[in-house]
Amino acid sequence: MRSGEHAGDGAPAPPPVSATRPVLVALAVLVVVTLAATAIGPADLSLATVARVVAGHVGLHLPGRVSAIDQAIVWQIRLPRVVLGGLVGAMLALGGASYQGVFRNPLADPYLLGVAAGAGLGATIAIVSASRATYLLPLAAFAGGVVAVSLTYLVGARANGYATSASIILAGVAVAAVFTALQTNIQQQHAADLQPVYSWILGSLSVATWSDVRLIVPYVALSTVVLLGHRRLLDVLRVGEEEATSLGVDPRRVRLTVVAAATLGTAAAVSVSGLVGFVGIIVPHVVRLTTNASYRVVLPVSLISGASFLILADLGARMLDAPAEIPLGVVTAFIGGPFFIFVLRSRRSRQGTL
Repeated sequence: MRSGEHAGDGAPAPPPVSATRPVLVALAVLVVVTLAATAIGPADLSLATVARVVAGHVGLHLPGRVSAIDQAIVWQIRLPRVVLGGLVGAMLALGGASYQGVFRNPLADPYLLGVAAGAGLGATIAIVSASRATYLLPLAAFAGGVVAVSLTYLVGARANGYATSASIILAGVAVAAVFTALQTNIQQQHAADLQPVYSWILGSLSVATWSDVRLIVPYVALSTVVLLGHRRLLDVLRVGEEEATSLGVDPRRVRLTVVAAATLGTAAAVSVSGLVGFVGIIVPHVVRLTTNASYRVVLPVSLISGASFLILADLGARMLDAPAEIPLGVVTAFIGGPFFIFVLRSRRSRQGTL
């Protein structure tokens, strides 16, 4: 946004940015990825079989017959996993893009801000104390994420008297380290629960069910509505807090609302998938490089592209070392590590992007 442009009620607006085309392209890719990931597996199925099964469960009837075994493979095993992976990837990407927008830092994501570590600690406590009460996982993870991000913001603000992007990132690293240490200590004290805790930490969708999907949908839906509703305000914040305030925007209220919504969605996502990293950095950056830097484009396209990315990553996790599975977090880290280095190296030349 240029200095002569304004945002807000009664003021000149920035040049209109249309997200229609990139959103449609991202949706088309998501449909193809979803069908492919549902069809590919140890027992390869045709796309027609997948279509018949899905159509049958939504009240439509396509010509042709599907065996009971194929029905079970598609509807009870693969599709819940694909749908859950899509929801988790969409939320992690949207949350990462939102954090980057509100803190005006391209490296901000749920991990660097301590949110994921806090959610991990909360989920670990829930696993070792009430392993059968799976409905507590999102609540425990959310509580941990809220505590972590609150500490991050308070510590970052105390460092300079007010919260800057750099101080918040540094505070997030410190808070994440403390929460990770606490989580490790709890694991050592509950050796009998190490296996489910480790499986959760490494990230996996291997036991995904429709119950997991129903469990996180309310959290993801609420978070998505709030974050997409603030995409125009995030564009206003790109000019700086003082300028945004002069345009009638309250940066503190926007930051609080966006962080709370992103934390809610992120915590719910990692509660069922485990700690799947780098999605919140990879996807928003690729979207900016290939579409537009405006958050009116970045947020909705990151939401859809994040779903496609994690579905593909999970497909690789279950096929690259078949019949064994690679932890999903390992796959995303293998992709995200080099990408993170790329972002660090190119950050100086792209200071004006965010």
